Order: sequence, then C-alpha cells, then structure tokens
Amino acid sequence: MEINTEFNFFQQWYPVSPVEDLDPSKPTPITILGMRLVVWKPGNSDKFSIFLDECPHRLAPLSEGRIDEKTGNLSCAYHGWEFDPNGICTRIPQAENPEIVTKNQQNFCTLVFPVQEAKDLLWVWADPNSPELAQKTPLPLSPQIDASKGFVWSSYVRDLEYDWQTLVENVVDPGHVPFAHHGVQGAREKAVPLLIKIIESTPEIILAKIDRKMATTITFQPPCRLEYESVFGVEGKKGGLVVYCLPVLPGKSRIVAQFPQNFAKTLHKLTPRWWAHTTLRNLVIDGDMIFLHQQERTVQRKPNSATWKDIYKMPTEADRMVIEFRRWFDKYCHGKLPWEQVGITPELPPLNKNRASMLNRYEQHTRHCHSCRETLKWVERWQIILLAYFAITVATVAVLPDATRYSWFGLTFTATALLGLGVWAWLRFGLQPRFYFLDYVHQEKK
Repeated sequence: MEINTEFNFFQQWYPVSPVEDLDPSKPTPITILGMRLVVWKPGNSDKFSIFLDECPHRLAPLSEGRIDEKTGNLSCAYHGWEFDPNGICTRIPQAENPEIVTKNQQNFCTLVFPVQEAKDLLWVWADPNSPELAQKTPLPLSPQIDASKGFVWSSYVRDLEYDWQTLVENVVDPGHVPFAHHGVQGAREKAVPLLIKIIESTPEIILAKIDRKMATTITFQPPCRLEYESVFGVEGKKGGLVVYCLPVLPGKSRIVAQFPQNFAKTLHKLTPRWWAHTTLRNLVIDGDMIFLHQQERTVQRKPNSATWKDIYKMPTEADRMVIEFRRWFDKYCHGKLPWEQVGITPELPPLNKNRASMLNRYEQHTRHCHSCRETLKWVERWQIILLAYFAITVATVAVLPDATRYSWFGLTFTATALLGLGVWAWLRFGLQPRFYFLDYVHQEKK
C-alpha cells in the first residue's frame, strides 16, 4: 500500500537568482513562499548570505539597508543595527554601553537561511530551522548543466503575474507552444498530436516521454525543477530547457531558467545574454502572461466544490503531464500551497487589466538582470551622446563658409550626424522599449 506522504514546501532548495545578476555591493530583496528575504554579500566574504528581511529591533526591512564599508556587515537603514554573516547583532549605535549588545546577541539575532552556490545559481533552503537537513539534502540540479559533458548554457530570470501551480501547468504542457508562441518558438500550422507517456510518478519525481522523431524527456522534480531534454538526430546533439518554478505569493511566481546545449557553442558564446533576453526569452513569457493571469482567476471563480477534473476538459494525450501534475498536487499537497503557514490569505489579487503593467519587462526582468540593466544604461547614454553630436554638428555646419559646407569634409560631417540620428532613433524606438514594455497581441502574430 502506497503511503500518502505530505509534501513539505519549506524544506526544499530553491534557486533565487543567477549569481551573475546579483549586485554584491547592496542588499537585494526576494520573496519565496510568502517570506520576504534579503540577499547580501558580506564585505569580508566571497559568499552570499540570506536573512529574513526584518530587523529584530522594529522589523524594518534589512533590504533597505547597506553593507558597512568598515565592518562589511549588513546595517539596517532605520537605526543602524548591524548584523554579521551569521545573523548576530554586532552593533547598536544607540546602546549606552557595549554590554547591551554582547549580553543579548542571541536574542537580537536575525533569522538566517542556509545558502549554496552551484551551477551559476544561488540557492536558499526555505526553512531556517532545519540547517542539518539542508546539508543532507542534495540540490535539484540538472544533469544537462555540466560543462564537463560538453554543455554550454545561459540563464534567465523573470517575475510572473500568475501562481506557481499555473506556471508548472504551463511548462509541462508542450501542446500550447505552436499557438501561444506562434512566430517565436513555433507555428500554428505545424501543430500535431503529442503522445505523452508517463514513465514514472512518485512523491519525488514525475518522468514523461514524448513519442516523436525528436526524442524528448520531461522531468518534474517537485517543487521547482522542471526540465526538457531533447536529442536531435543521431549525432548526439542535445538541447534542453531547465526551469525552476518558485512560489512567491498567491498569483505571483518567479521563473529561473537555464538553456543548455552541446552544439553551436561558438554562436552561443558570441550572443550576449541581453540580446537573447530582449529578442526571445521575454517574448516567450509575454506570450503566456495575459491569458494565464486571467485563466487562474476564472478557475478561482468556480464553485468551491469544483475540482480541476470538473473545470478542465483534457481528452488528449497531450494533456497527460498536466493531469499527472494535478494528481500529484492533490495527493501530496491537498491541492494548495502552504500560504496559511506564513499568515497569508490564499486568494488571488484582483484581475489586472493594464497590459503595460502585466508585461512590465523592466520590473519583472530588466532590473534583476545584470546584462540587461547594464546594457540599458549604455543605450540611454548613447542616445544623449548621439543627440549632442547631432546638435553640435548642425550648429557647426551652419556657421561654416559655403565652400567648406558643401565640400567633401562638410558633407561627410553632415552625413555622420544624420547617421548618428538614425542610430539614435533605432535605440530610442527600436531597442529601448524591449527593456521596458512591448505589447503582445496574439491576433497580430501572422
């Protein structure tokens, strides 16, 4: 008889961000399972620390603080209390004598979460009270993220306006790709039946295979790792999608993704991360965001007695992985996330009808991504430089004698200004919006 094991969402490892996207000079707030955390790098250490984002003094967010230049400790912005990498309070500026600090260090400490760095990602154990278990529990790493096997990869992170369970449903459903991502990752006219076979289903893993020419395996390792591995032809070429689905808040989730491949390595190295993000990765997310945000609110409006079996109509083999995930979620999680354990009401926030807000690339991705935010700074700086050059050139040409103005020198000078103006227009109206907002209208994808 199979034991119905209760799944513990907190005693799990979650990747909070690609390490390269974290700014070591200042604290970074993140939220997982409704818990607001702060990521920071001590000034005298090469490793990141993660605390509960609350100063024990008056519960001000430590993420608004700074890393002290002298001690390298995290200093609260409200009253200057300082904490070392172990969460111990080392300084209270208002203390009338040092004993107030030394005698109460354990009482004044902040909650510290176990942390690891692996495969270019920073990982957090979501239960600060079980560090011993964290040490014994392996990270949910992908075997494809392995340079020794000839793989290269890039990383991507984005905050999403829909729930963790909706995100998992979406990623395990390859049947939506030709339609939701028409012209980006697929084509409507090439949609075919997908025969998905469940190979294994346990509390720890769901494994499936897609029966098609390009051999594809889907792996779901709860609660966050979701992976596609595809083999192209007989030459041993492999490509994949490794997605980590993070529960943030009701109706909010985060995707941390890696894209491994063991071919076209030179092209991979020559393609900047920001270019892949602005021309492909963000488009894929945009293609799903609007209708998934609305879909889960439609589900919530159904009668409380209705289950996914009553609400969804899933008659084809292409829905097999969604069905298996839903069965797993019902059996081991009672069909819900543990929001009550952190004092959060499980209801979704109201429907957001503002498309610019829903598809806000800057807030959801650019500000988190080192490559994109640094490129955006240069895009905006070059616009100022090019406009200044154009203005100076026009003013200079205007005061030149006619003979000089219409000479080879004058015409070349004018042509460079016009070329610069054209580049400015492309930066301003073509490239810059890709870091902020581009509307995604499915009806316009021909």
